[in-house]
Amino acid sequence: MKEQSLMTEMVFGAASATTGEPIVSRWWRTVDRVSLAAVFILFAIGVLLGMASSPPLAARNGLGAFHYVNRQMIFGTAALGGMIYLSMQMPTTVRRLAVLGFIGAFAAIVLLPFLGTDYGKGAVRWYSLGFVSVQPSEFVKPTFVLFSAWLMSASVDLDGPPGRLMSFFVAIMLTVLLALQPDFGQAALVLASWGLMYFIAGAPMLLLILLAAGVVGAGIFAYDRSEHFARRIDGFLKPEIDPTSQIGFASNAIQEGGVFGVGVGEGSVKWSLPDAHTDFIIAVAAEEYGLVFCLFIIGLFMLITVRSLLRLVRERDPFIRVAGVGLSVLLAMQALINLGVAVRLLPSKGMTLPFVSYGGSSLIAAGIMLGMLLALTRRRPQDEMSDILVRRSYG
Repeated sequence: MKEQSLMTEMVFGAASATTGEPIVSRWWRTVDRVSLAAVFILFAIGVLLGMASSPPLAARNGLGAFHYVNRQMIFGTAALGGMIYLSMQMPTTVRRLAVLGFIGAFAAIVLLPFLGTDYGKGAVRWYSLGFVSVQPSEFVKPTFVLFSAWLMSASVDLDGPPGRLMSFFVAIMLTVLLALQPDFGQAALVLASWGLMYFIAGAPMLLLILLAAGVVGAGIFAYDRSEHFARRIDGFLKPEIDPTSQIGFASNAIQEGGVFGVGVGEGSVKWSLPDAHTDFIIAVAAEEYGLVFCLFIIGLFMLITVRSLLRLVRERDPFIRVAGVGLSVLLAMQALINLGVAVRLLPSKGMTLPFVSYGGSSLIAAGIMLGMLLALTRRRPQDEMSDILVRRSYG
């Protein structure tokens, strides 16, 4: 009877892995340590590349040579600390924090046209706090994933709310708000991650096809009505590359780097690209360290994504499964978009490379995203239930 009670507790997640075990010990034993190490390596690479790419910008702005590197270390420390804290939390706690965070980030995006600033870039995406700027779209992405997963998982409960439909309307509203900034890259990322989560949650294929057709239609409409969007698309479709454009500088740097790079500190693209330390950080890596180093960076993102998905395959909780897949894909797609823009496979979108690019909002948001993902992919007792049943059937 005692064994049966223990099994029931483990199925429904009521029993902890080891009674009375310290939280740090339990966290270290159950967290994906390989993915955790990969995140720290990515941040270390970001600091290394920041030391190469940011001094020219600091000199132009009359600042110390490593001003941006020092700020990156401060933001990165906060991001990694927040990541570890979140990864120690239970899924229910992570979900509650994410729902509250989404409400706050969504409200901040709604108020951007009235209180935000564009910093002369033509898109109102930031709040200026004097000593630092905040981009709410960075924080809305991971929290939106968990908010949507919560709604979708609630819809499968008996007499549950129409969570899938509710998440659809929230996704559309958020996409429209981001597109109006305009920030089509973030809007596409939000909608794509939601679509995949909806598919995992059991959406019919026909509905997803109709959604894809609607996205294409919205893209055509945006091309006709938005000069900003049309300029980005036209520049991408041109057969020739303007050598004085950001894409031109980045493409030339990648070609110059070759397989092993021109050498540490020997690159020249950082003197030409205004966003060498942010959106085009991979161009600096390719020029100074070469193709092999870039493949190593790509491999780290693939490692985190694949390991997370493999852990989620065994998960039976619908919220954890859907939310974990959404966060994994969000990380992978953001990295893919940043890299695709640099090599001219995608139109320019102004998206950072998680943990590698400079930026306070992007670093801290990436820490939140990975903290939530690591919390959801931790080993829990119910993950091993199939093994227990097999042992009992033979016992």
